[in-house]
Amino acid sequence: MSFDNSQFPVLAQANTPEDLKKLPQGMLPQLSDELRQFLLKSVSNSSGHFASGLGTVELTVALHYVYNTPFDRLVWDVGHQAYPHKILTGRREQMHTIRQKNGLHPFPWREESEYDTFSVGHSGTSVSAALAMAVAAEKEQKDRKVVAVIGDGAMTGGMVFEAMNHAGDLHNDMLVVLNDNEMSISENVGALNNHLAQLMSGRFYTTIREGSKKVLKGMPVIKEMAKRTEEHLKGMVVPGTLFEELGFNYIGPIDGHDVDSLVETLRNMRDLKGPQILHIMTKKGRGYEPAEKDPIGWHAVPKFDHTQFRKPKAKPSSPTFSQVFGKWLCDVAKEDEKLLAITPAMREGSGMVEFSQKFPKQYFDAAIAEQHAVTLGAGFACEGFNAVVAIYSTFLQRGYDQIIHDVALQKLPVLFAIDRGGIVGADGPTHQGAFDLSFLRCVPNMVIMAPSDEDECRQMLYTGYCYKDGPTAVRYPRGSATGIEQTEVMTALPIGKGLIKRQGKRIAIVNFGTTLAAGLEAGEALDATVADMRFVKPLDEALLAELATSHDVIVTLEENAIMGGAGSGVIEALQKMKIIKPVLQIGLPDEFIKHGAPDEIIKELKLDGEGVLAQINAYLD
Repeated sequence: MSFDNSQFPVLAQANTPEDLKKLPQGMLPQLSDELRQFLLKSVSNSSGHFASGLGTVELTVALHYVYNTPFDRLVWDVGHQAYPHKILTGRREQMHTIRQKNGLHPFPWREESEYDTFSVGHSGTSVSAALAMAVAAEKEQKDRKVVAVIGDGAMTGGMVFEAMNHAGDLHNDMLVVLNDNEMSISENVGALNNHLAQLMSGRFYTTIREGSKKVLKGMPVIKEMAKRTEEHLKGMVVPGTLFEELGFNYIGPIDGHDVDSLVETLRNMRDLKGPQILHIMTKKGRGYEPAEKDPIGWHAVPKFDHTQFRKPKAKPSSPTFSQVFGKWLCDVAKEDEKLLAITPAMREGSGMVEFSQKFPKQYFDAAIAEQHAVTLGAGFACEGFNAVVAIYSTFLQRGYDQIIHDVALQKLPVLFAIDRGGIVGADGPTHQGAFDLSFLRCVPNMVIMAPSDEDECRQMLYTGYCYKDGPTAVRYPRGSATGIEQTEVMTALPIGKGLIKRQGKRIAIVNFGTTLAAGLEAGEALDATVADMRFVKPLDEALLAELATSHDVIVTLEENAIMGGAGSGVIEALQKMKIIKPVLQIGLPDEFIKHGAPDEIIKELKLDGEGVLAQINAYLD
């Protein structure tokens, strides 16, 4: 989408923060309106994260207006809300390429811009990174300011409180902006609270506050009484007691859509000493009614006509693997009230909406706290409940210690339903499910399954549910399944047994997961044998031995990192059996996979049928 100066006359004057600072403050409300309209048109034409960015327009304008970015450090948490930041930092003309192959990254990315001070994708990292930058700024003595922007959802993660606890102890100068974007702005937000926030952040209030502390320094009893009185008085006006206990000076809440109040408050706070927290209230999807009413549904969107005020209806297709999981969950819960399912704040993405509505007492949202979610499942298993932890591959990385220490070590029968295994696509390297087979395979007592289609997925979930000798994992990809009919009757599969899908000669393609279709396509062209191994751990060693002794070459195929993946397990098994055979491993290379449409990435990595065939032929040559 080309930028139309006449349509956005004020935004046209603010391509960078330096340009923005030249505008009179009185023009900022109009700039915010134009920025929101440009964001609406841009995302509707290109697809991308939507509701979050609409909610942070005024905050982004105010931060870049008051702070001297990029010298002053601005750290975004997750980055869904950073589209306005990208627009105001010289990337306006490239916004139509966001999340597309070779286009703008979906999140703040250090390689992309000097204004992106920390690369992100997972939540809860901003306060830790900002604290480090604040410590560095003090060491450098350059009067550099540091600001972290974090949402109320990310505040549920334990890492945030670890960082805030440390920040309160170190007492470096830094500001944390808590962007509280619940469904509506609460009643205590308005002119009175904006005025109070400006007073509390102003020089007069802080001078009295700091002066009183000096006077009371030698009078510990009275000082403690004064501290408690101040806390209780502030607690009556603002919900900041928790942050004060962590060592932060709390200001707010204020209206995050009043750009003038934001500018004045941030100006006052810019030179305050020690750790500060500014609590602002915003509305996700601000300025676009459908997104305001349904911010979850409008979190990320395909291309759509923004004048129609509705999302495009998806074309009928095969069910997604997430939906297969959701249906399986409901089917089992009907028969088993001891089934308890856990998600770390990914109800919609993991296909658990229907389950949460039909079985609310068996559904647990642990918030954005993956470590807690895993150990919660462990605790349920200790008490004889059938725990299912539904989690994305990329987020399971954050609960790795808990998998080892709290689940596998105790041989607890927790079932991990791992969504988004393999190539995810537009969200890029932070979200690709590239490592789960590698990092799970080395954990003792773990059974790992990789279905090649939706029916196999259903039966494997049931297999994990029935298995009581330790933890199990069923790993499946994002998006539509194969269209194969699912068998309603559920049958536990024999643990560690694979299947021959095609009998051929010379070459044996040993497949793990949904790359089976590509393997069969290459197998047809080569007249190769194709095996659906189904289990990554334990491996079907008898089948491997049979294939290795009757074929000249073994090819392993998976949508996981080659290093340490299922193919590495095959080589280890052959070595253990003292079978020497050439093995070609096909999978994800030793690099972080960039963003783009999944089909484009699969083709580029030569993981489609044509690419697999080409890799095998090149190896044979």
